[in-house]
Amino acid sequence: GAGTSRITVSGVDSLSPCEHSVVPDRIAAGTWAFAAATTRGDIEIVGGVADHLRAPLGALERAGCHVETTDRGFRVSAKGRTVRAFDVATLPYPGFPTDLQPFALTCNAVAEGSAMITENLFEARFRTVQELARLGADAQVDGHHVMIHGVPILSGAPVESSDIRSGAALVLAGLVAEGDTLVSGVHHIDRGYPRFEEALRSLGADVTREPDDAPFE
Repeated sequence: GAGTSRITVSGVDSLSPCEHSVVPDRIAAGTWAFAAATTRGDIEIVGGVADHLRAPLGALERAGCHVETTDRGFRVSAKGRTVRAFDVATLPYPGFPTDLQPFALTCNAVAEGSAMITENLFEARFRTVQELARLGADAQVDGHHVMIHGVPILSGAPVESSDIRSGAALVLAGLVAEGDTLVSGVHHIDRGYPRFEEALRSLGADVTREPDDAPFE
C-alpha cells in the first residue's frame, strides 16, 4: 500500500466517477520560495503544500528566512533579514529536490558566507554555475560539488538558459543583479513556468520578454 515499496491494484467490473484534486507542483512552489529568499522579498505561495517541501524550506529557515503555513498555502519572507549561506545535498523525495538545486546556487550566490552544494542524483547538472559566473558569482565546481561564496552584488550580463530550472534561476539572479540581465533560451523556461515574466511583474519585478534577436545593451 501507500508508503511501501509496492502498491497492488485489484481490478473491478466497473468504475464510478469521482472528483480528485491534483497534487500541487512542489517544484514550482519551491521556485517561489527561493524567489522570496533570493530577492529578500515576502511571498505567499497560494496552493503550495509546505509538507511536500520540508527539506528546501528547512534549508531556507536555516538561512534565516521566516517560513510559515497559511490558510491558503505557505509564506516565505526574507524581507529585512540577513540570508546566510546554507549547504545543500540533493536526494530523492523527501530529500532536497535536484530540480531546486539551481535555485539554491542562485540564492547562495548573494548570501552571507560560503556553502557547499552537492549533486547526488545527476551528472553534469552544474551548468548554472558558469552562467552565474558571468554575473559575478564566486563559485567553483569540483566533481559532484560546488563551493560557492556569497558576494554583495551581482552585475547584469547576457546569460543562457540550458534547461527549465537553470533558466528560471538565472532570471532570479538577474532580478538581484545591478544593471540589466538578458536571459536567452527562454523556451526552456516556458516549459515549466507559463507566463513566468507576468507572475514576476505581479510581484513588482522589472522584467520583460524580448525578441530572440534582441541585442544586449
